[in-house]
Amino acid sequence: MRDFRVVLFALGWLALTLAAMAALHALGSRAAGDGQSAAFAAAAMAGALVGGLFVAAGWGAEPELKFRQAVALTVGAWFGLPLLACIPLMLGALQLSFTDAYFEAVSGLTTTGSTVISGLDGAPPSLLMWRAALQWVGGFGIIGLSIAILPFLRIGGMQLLRLEFTDKSDEKLIARPGELAAIIGAIYLGLTLACASLYAIAGMSGFDAIAHAFTTVSTAGFSTRDASMGAFSPGVQWIAVAFMFTGALPFLLYVRLLRPKRARGAGSGFGEVGLLAAIIVTAALVLTAYQAAQGTAFFEALRGAFFNVASIVTTTGFATADYQLWGPAAVGLFFFLMFLGGCAGSTAGGFKIFRLEVMGKAIVQHLARTAQPNAVIAMHHRGRRLTDADIVSVALFAGMFVGAFAIGAVALSAMGLDFVTAVSASANAVANIGPGLGEIIGPAGNFAPLPEEAKWLLSFMMVLGRLEIMTVLLLFLPRFYDR
Repeated sequence: MRDFRVVLFALGWLALTLAAMAALHALGSRAAGDGQSAAFAAAAMAGALVGGLFVAAGWGAEPELKFRQAVALTVGAWFGLPLLACIPLMLGALQLSFTDAYFEAVSGLTTTGSTVISGLDGAPPSLLMWRAALQWVGGFGIIGLSIAILPFLRIGGMQLLRLEFTDKSDEKLIARPGELAAIIGAIYLGLTLACASLYAIAGMSGFDAIAHAFTTVSTAGFSTRDASMGAFSPGVQWIAVAFMFTGALPFLLYVRLLRPKRARGAGSGFGEVGLLAAIIVTAALVLTAYQAAQGTAFFEALRGAFFNVASIVTTTGFATADYQLWGPAAVGLFFFLMFLGGCAGSTAGGFKIFRLEVMGKAIVQHLARTAQPNAVIAMHHRGRRLTDADIVSVALFAGMFVGAFAIGAVALSAMGLDFVTAVSASANAVANIGPGLGEIIGPAGNFAPLPEEAKWLLSFMMVLGRLEIMTVLLLFLPRFYDR
């Protein structure tokens, strides 16, 4: 078996980082006087103890993190860190059970946004900020995962992401991974600060502006209010639409825009962005017309449609209204939109827009070959020829994605959930969306009433979907551990 001590070493430092976050929240809680400092101090001490032990166990390991070790680290982090992150939710004023606290922490770090908590308006500010901070950190982690690890798994064409942004010319877009991470981190922070500033200008309090900026740019969806974004002004909601969209764009595209000379010769990269925008605009206009025909004021219908469509498509999970009340056609459309997701290399989850592009081109090519069997018909994706292996990888991922959704829905139904709740809960977990459909987990509800076994299954599915399925499944393959 390979030396996995470096994984323990890295996990230890991640635990220490989480401990430092908890310590900062303990100080913030003490300053705010909301009585949660002891809960955060306990989380900080637990994180420091676990982190210290792991760092000691991995001390002296080979410093290079190889592919298998990177996969083990990724899966270990997304399943393990919630064990520490959930401590303030259990010991603090919320007094969540271990199951509920772990579910909430997983939902935060995977940027899913499903919640078991009600009464957010009266909850301690430090706990609300803790939830938001988990989502913000998780969003940045997902960007790094998408760029650094997933392309090597050949997960549904994710290798195209790496090829497009690093190998289109003789020199790479950014030569050193550390430099790339620093630039992406600066962009992520800049978008967050811009979002918070605009929220404050539009009337949010400073606390609400920062907390919602964390969960908007990370396309995550935790709010400080039970009414979610419906508690704020129309101006705030339009700002949220803009930043949910920016969070769902590939962050390497921002890097390329900032480094145009280094990216000379690279594909435009705007095809995926254009398709994402077209989907949001088309669905929103359809829903606007549908609501207007039912008597809703046009501009109110327009704002509600754009906000909630953007929230679902980008897998953010905010809501301004219970869109299930808009009618059966609206519910059907929202269920379809749940599966789409944002762009590759963004904070958004879901199936991903670029895979839709590749699948569409593959269907067109197949039809053309059927009509002209002797013709040579090549497919291209942003200037690069698509191979049969690319098509197969996308098809395999589509099969795994649908399979995970179907198995989850059947399992949840077996646990006693009604059909709508089971199906939408499975979809929202594997696509990392947030709210589901139905009276229980719809936009006006939450996941607290679900049985404990359902919450554990959904926690697993949130990580499974967030890590693009195959990353988790690799750990169950004996060959993965062979030399």
